[in-house]
Amino acid sequence: MKYIVMLGDGMSDEPIESLGGKTPLEYAETPTLDALAKMSEIGLVHTIPEGMSPGSDTANLSVIGYDPKEYYTGRSPLEALSIGVDMDAEDVALRCNIVTLSDDDLPYEEKSIIDHSSSEISTEDAEVLLKAVTDQLESETYHFYLGTSYRHCLIWTKGQVVPLTPPHDVLGQTIGEYLPEDEMLLQMQKRSYEILKDHPINVERKAKGLNPANSFWFWGAGTKPALSSFEEKYHKKGAMISAVDLLKGIAVGAGMDNITVEGANGGLHTNYEGKAQAAVDALLKDGYDFVYIHLEAPDEMGHQGSVERKVEAIHRMDTRIIDMLKKQMDESGEDYRLLVLPDHPTPIRLRTHVSDPVPYLLYDSSAPQEHGWHYNEEEAQKSGNVVAKGHELMGYLFSR
Repeated sequence: MKYIVMLGDGMSDEPIESLGGKTPLEYAETPTLDALAKMSEIGLVHTIPEGMSPGSDTANLSVIGYDPKEYYTGRSPLEALSIGVDMDAEDVALRCNIVTLSDDDLPYEEKSIIDHSSSEISTEDAEVLLKAVTDQLESETYHFYLGTSYRHCLIWTKGQVVPLTPPHDVLGQTIGEYLPEDEMLLQMQKRSYEILKDHPINVERKAKGLNPANSFWFWGAGTKPALSSFEEKYHKKGAMISAVDLLKGIAVGAGMDNITVEGANGGLHTNYEGKAQAAVDALLKDGYDFVYIHLEAPDEMGHQGSVERKVEAIHRMDTRIIDMLKKQMDESGEDYRLLVLPDHPTPIRLRTHVSDPVPYLLYDSSAPQEHGWHYNEEEAQKSGNVVAKGHELMGYLFSR
């Protein structure tokens, strides 16, 4: 038996008036999921433990089988693992986003966040901007590391885990009350704006109609994580397919292999077919028992507040990943189980994450069921199937 998780990040949502009262998942054209739902179990799963923040960090830890209450030490340390940062026990890792702040003449504290991803800036451009700032800010205490796109890492040697706000939680808002209380972090953010606001890359970006990447934003502080081995825990050889450092870091911490897909970038125009083919090859050619395919696009479109692009991301996941996966796995003759779900909702109305339970679909090629279900939030709730603790879902997948 082979096992596949297809994780559509932030895919779940609320009914939207412009979609006729449907959610993006319900509205999107998803012929493969429509067919699978009639042969699968659907239900709801609570991926965010009570009292914890509804982030992709806690949620994906849950889905991959690790109780966040036991294993979570912060988001950025997981990302640091993925880019090979060697943390000491007393070090603190922080996410360093390169964001778009309003480029008005107001003081830094009175500016607002326009875009947490700077129009999904390329890693190549981000590397130049990161270096421009870190050449002036880096010290024996603060070390910066290049990540992917707008997502980068700061290691604070013998630092403190201080409260910091994710930039996607305050989109469109004045930033003053959400800035770091730590004076050095605050000054580094302010200094980054002065260095970046007139940088040639940002002048060029604005001329092209793109958002300038004009400020650092620190968040997600935490200490070195210690996950147990996925293979020892579940007796399955697993691989991660993701463009996002967070997911790659979870895989590194769990002793899973990361499979790099050329052209996978965490955006709407990612390499969907490449991810599907990488998963098939891992299962059928390379001896893996389990693959975890992570698609960032629905979440990014939710943060951008774009109904149309979120619907399109879900459609592409269905027709360009799941359809290809199912056809090739069926042709192989291998028995497999496919679990499809979001990690958390990212409602268009809010443009950030919430803790509501998410719909799952579980298909077993060796024992297809007969239902009249569709895969969406409302029917998942009506099914009566509920997994109360998200970290138990992986064991459920492997036990069936």
